[in-house]
Amino acid sequence: QVQLVESGGGLVQAGGSLRLSCAASGRTFSGLAMGWFRQAPGKERDFVAAISWSGGVTYYANSVEGRFTISRDNAKDTVYLQMNSLKPEDTAVYYCTVQKYNSPRYTSESDYNYWGQGTQVTVSS
Repeated sequence: QVQLVESGGGLVQAGGSLRLSCAASGRTFSGLAMGWFRQAPGKERDFVAAISWSGGVTYYANSVEGRFTISRDNAKDTVYLQMNSLKPEDTAVYYCTVQKYNSPRYTSESDYNYWGQGTQVTVSS
């Protein structure tokens, strides 16, 4: 049974930082990209960032470019999202996911399968 478990969400003031983690288990995701999406209240789930299997290629949504950094540790089957300079508009449930391919530039939900349960990030103004 595949499991993706996110952690690290919480409440933070604008300008602050959080680091999300996503631990994968149940099967190997060798050779596949991984990513983060987010869903704000009343809105669709949107792409945030993705990283190739090797970690050498990353891709970000324009709204988080320069503030968020995605990374992964394949030895630990874990992907991270370092979020700096957080803004109230970053408030959302953040989801970890595994891509069907190894192409971080694919940003559609249909390019991904296996989703975590999500972790809430709330940024106060």
